[in-house]
Amino acid sequence: MVGLFLPITMEEVQRRKWNKLDIIFVTGDAYIDHPSFGVALLGRLLESKGYKVGIIAQPVSVEDIKRLGRPNLFFGVTSGSVDSMVANYTASKKKRKSDDYTPGGINNRRPDRAVIQYVNMIKQAFKDVPIVVGGIEASLRRFAHYDWWSDKVRKSILVDSKADILVYGMGEHAVLEIAKRIETGKNLDGILGTVIWKSELDKLDESFEIVEIPPFEEVSQSKDAYNEMYKKIIHLTDPMKKIKIVQKQDTRYVIQYPPSMPLSSKELDELYLLPYERRVHPFYENLGRVKAIETVRFSITAVRGCFGNCSFCAITHHQGTHVTFRSEESILEEVKILTKMPDFRGTIVDVGGPTANMYGYTCTIREKNGQCLKSCMFPKVCKSIGREDSAIKFINLLQKIKSLPKVNHVFVGSGIRHDLILYSTDAQYIIENLVDYTSGQLKLAPEHAHPNVLKLMHKPSIELFLEFKKRFEEASRRKGQEKYVIGYFIVGHPGEGEKENLYLMEFVKKHLGYIPQQVQIFTPTPGTLSTTMYYTQKDPFTGEKIFVIKDEKTREKFKQRIIFQRRD
Repeated sequence: MVGLFLPITMEEVQRRKWNKLDIIFVTGDAYIDHPSFGVALLGRLLESKGYKVGIIAQPVSVEDIKRLGRPNLFFGVTSGSVDSMVANYTASKKKRKSDDYTPGGINNRRPDRAVIQYVNMIKQAFKDVPIVVGGIEASLRRFAHYDWWSDKVRKSILVDSKADILVYGMGEHAVLEIAKRIETGKNLDGILGTVIWKSELDKLDESFEIVEIPPFEEVSQSKDAYNEMYKKIIHLTDPMKKIKIVQKQDTRYVIQYPPSMPLSSKELDELYLLPYERRVHPFYENLGRVKAIETVRFSITAVRGCFGNCSFCAITHHQGTHVTFRSEESILEEVKILTKMPDFRGTIVDVGGPTANMYGYTCTIREKNGQCLKSCMFPKVCKSIGREDSAIKFINLLQKIKSLPKVNHVFVGSGIRHDLILYSTDAQYIIENLVDYTSGQLKLAPEHAHPNVLKLMHKPSIELFLEFKKRFEEASRRKGQEKYVIGYFIVGHPGEGEKENLYLMEFVKKHLGYIPQQVQIFTPTPGTLSTTMYYTQKDPFTGEKIFVIKDEKTREKFKQRIIFQRRD
């Protein structure tokens, strides 16, 4: 029944016997009512708290924005599950033809810089309605940032869009607080997990320690200043550190309040058991296949956050390094819901999150004092990470899911950190069991083979990948199964030149025994350490100069060389 979805038309609003909506989300994705998609997640959460929520998906005109009328409280704006520039352009800056989040798979519904475009549409349609921006595009562009597509440092997306407030990271706490404040006529200052802008600073605000980072004018002209800005943002943005970060941009100040506290396991449990339809809204379904639902329809999110700190990954800056996980009871209850769906065929395709096998891991130092200056897993796994019972909790969870009625297969399709498994005192037990939860191929991401490139990526040595691969495939053979480890690789990352690329090619030829298809060219996305190194050609933490290939033809040659194992 269409009425069980969050409404996308006034007819659906009226069917619920509502006169007007409180909150309207505008998104660059088709509306998929599944907890893997932020708009559905936040929409259902707000609905559970009594708010009337609607969705405008993939608008192309001001008239689309007007479809649900003026909300009582605010518009929430996101580019969707992917940064719109990443969604619209390849690593060679060519326009993408396909979009997994659009009906029919044709890339014709998401504008470039979607957050800014959507905010402009809303302002044309409804003046003076508060606008909240969030999601991956807004979150990683909240300060001055290098924009690869225009090859320049841009201002905060909050300033460029002229929205009222920005929610960064996973926004459940912040969005609920914003709704309460607007509902009661209170201002939006001081909300954890948000960024605002002001014309002048509050001189007497003593709620947080205030740290000013180099202003936009400086970081847009000096790469050393840009590196200094990056270091401060990374070191000081943590829920355990009550620090307000301020950056001047022209005559205004962009002000970031400390992150929200991560959701507790209880909160995660409640969030993922809200009444999602777990499918594409019929309106969009009728327009064509939406591929994005297919990989997540029968998947389970078990863990949130990642302490891997890979240099090129946005998860560290969006979901954070504080890992939280759901209870076994909640996960098993969600599996039971999936088994009752009419098109369930007995397979849970994935149980995981950013890094599936971080399920069950905690760090008392991080939980008390925040993220250390050193990485949790580079150059090796920190001794503060548990080695014993933490490691097998994930395997125990998989076993319990597999024992449920109607569940024939359970697979792990999310990222696995093989170095974390090898670090465990139960490594062999985990590997032996992981074979049973692998569908043919276990996909791992060594990312490169050359030690200098891996160092800059903050990835473990390639020898650990080879050790894990050997032990996994030996365990598979002992079980009479043919299952293999498949590697993902990145070329064109800072630090890679001809020598390093040829090193990777030789590694593939010597050790893998197959031609890898999962090779991608590094794309400098806003906010990451790798992008900072790409732009400044320095390591911001050591000051070391870094060789960077910026020529697109050379980067494409690097990719083709690995795929075809060709020596030029």
